[in-house]
Amino acid sequence: MATVLSRALKLPGKKSPDLGEYDPLTQADSDESEDDLVLNLQKNGGVKNGKSPLGEAPEPDSDAEVAEAAKPHLSEVTTEGYPSEPLGGLEQKAASSLVSYVRTSVFLLTLGISMILVLLCAFLIPCPPRDLHSTWSRHLGSQGGGDLSPLELADVNGDGLRDVLLSFVMSRNGSAVGGSRPAANLVCLSGMNGSTLWSSLLPEEARDITCLELMPGSLAETICLVTGTHKMLSAFNATSGKAIWTLNPNYLSNGTLAAPVVVLPDLDEDGVRDLVVLAIGELQPDLCFLLVSGRTGSPVGRPVKYNIVGVRNLIGPQVYITTNGAVYILFGFGNIQAVALRDIFVQAQNRDSSPPSLQIEEPEWEKRRSINLSELIDVYSDGVELLQMVKAPDSNCSNLLITTRQGLVLLRGQNLTPYWTLRLQGLRSPPTPGYFTDDQTLDFLLQIQDGVGMKKMMVVDGDSGSVVWSYRAPCHMKETPATSAVTSDRKSVFLFWAEGLSAASPNSDIILGTEPPSLHHLYLLHPAFPSILLDLANTTGTVTASEVGINDLWKDAFYVTRTTGPSSEGHPAALVVSKLSLRWALMEGQMAQLQESTPKIGRGELRRFLSRIKFVEAPYEVRGC
Repeated sequence: MATVLSRALKLPGKKSPDLGEYDPLTQADSDESEDDLVLNLQKNGGVKNGKSPLGEAPEPDSDAEVAEAAKPHLSEVTTEGYPSEPLGGLEQKAASSLVSYVRTSVFLLTLGISMILVLLCAFLIPCPPRDLHSTWSRHLGSQGGGDLSPLELADVNGDGLRDVLLSFVMSRNGSAVGGSRPAANLVCLSGMNGSTLWSSLLPEEARDITCLELMPGSLAETICLVTGTHKMLSAFNATSGKAIWTLNPNYLSNGTLAAPVVVLPDLDEDGVRDLVVLAIGELQPDLCFLLVSGRTGSPVGRPVKYNIVGVRNLIGPQVYITTNGAVYILFGFGNIQAVALRDIFVQAQNRDSSPPSLQIEEPEWEKRRSINLSELIDVYSDGVELLQMVKAPDSNCSNLLITTRQGLVLLRGQNLTPYWTLRLQGLRSPPTPGYFTDDQTLDFLLQIQDGVGMKKMMVVDGDSGSVVWSYRAPCHMKETPATSAVTSDRKSVFLFWAEGLSAASPNSDIILGTEPPSLHHLYLLHPAFPSILLDLANTTGTVTASEVGINDLWKDAFYVTRTTGPSSEGHPAALVVSKLSLRWALMEGQMAQLQESTPKIGRGELRRFLSRIKFVEAPYEVRGC
């Protein structure tokens, strides 16, 4: 009867799984699409596309057949009347679900472990110190005297930032301690915040502080060599500040140290570079070279004397290594002479032979020996004031930059012939090397006294000796130090001190400021903007020393100054050490336009350019080839 009613009504709907007819109730409850149902029917032997395997719809002839056909089979129909998949399919589904669960669990477990490791690294492993502003100022009290202002930069605590080492004469109750040779203090300040890392007492005022690695190798300790004004030469461990050795002053009984210690190659073959000091007689004009072991501080042989009458200020000593590997010591009084390290070593050891490394000669230098084959070689003799060694272009060798009373001379290091000569009067401070032009040759910033309270700044082309930039500025501070720093595009920024400059009007040159002469400003010159100076900082004290260091991690440079405040009768001058991050100062500095430029440079354009500057290490001065 049900079959008859169904055929009579012909209701729309899906076909019953067993009868091959449409069932409206099944259609209403089913969530499967028609295509899925057709596929299921094909799996279970049902109709294909609404037809029997023979292409004809089945027509049962009796109610018995209908009843038989309507009986559900467990292997084909579920409890809801839908066909179920075979048991093998269920097993495959169960296995697939298990694999998916395992994979998800492993992924989540791995992700959780990774997150825990990241958090541990973030909280337990210390990050390198971020030297962002790195601007601090440290007052070290009153300085009890002393005209020298040694300043050195070295990383002593291994944090990747260079620290500040300096020495000063201590004062007590407004007077220096120690009588004619007051005691001094060697102090190391943290490059991060200016705090004191360590300090050591010195028996006399320090003339120079040099920090370096005397022993080759990556594990070598940094040693700080301190040269005094009388007889003191000591080596300090840069990390702890403890003295490693001190030269016995009895070896200098007839003289005093005349200049800072000079580092040599390893002469006694103990794996540590050795030293040489130059002493001058107290009662006679004898110069005495003394070789010193870098490991123990003991003399390497006896003193070697040269009878030279001093006329002007002492030049050197400095070590120079030629292209062929010959080692010479440069020194003199108002002139420059050279003596082969081989000759000093032979006399100090009182023997005829020397190590193979010292037997090398430089033919062009040896030709300059005097006719009587004296040990002294004449290098230059015309009113020498200063001697610097600067890197030669496209070479690991160095040239000799000589400041004289008449000007500036650049000598080729290989044959000692003049490269160029610049006639100039009033040059007293050391030229500052740096890259100003585009030829990758070191240029030089000069400071020249130009009348009372005025000085002239100029940049000299290192290739031709011609002046490529100049500016006249007010400055009452004597011999103000200048320095430079190299950027990643092989340019240099030059830093110097002058009195305050006010902003220029659009149609005029720079106007001199109305500030008191006691206030000095730190100005920066970039070769890309020669008509602009950046005012970075100012001080009322007297800048006695300055150094520029590089922070390799952040590609930044920092500027360290040593300043003494004004002193009055009975009150010693206050000593202040300051550190300034150059990249931060560039963005905060004030622009002073020296002259109207075409096209005019906007503040926004300048700031965008300055924000991209990165500083890198670039040694200017080298000892030789």
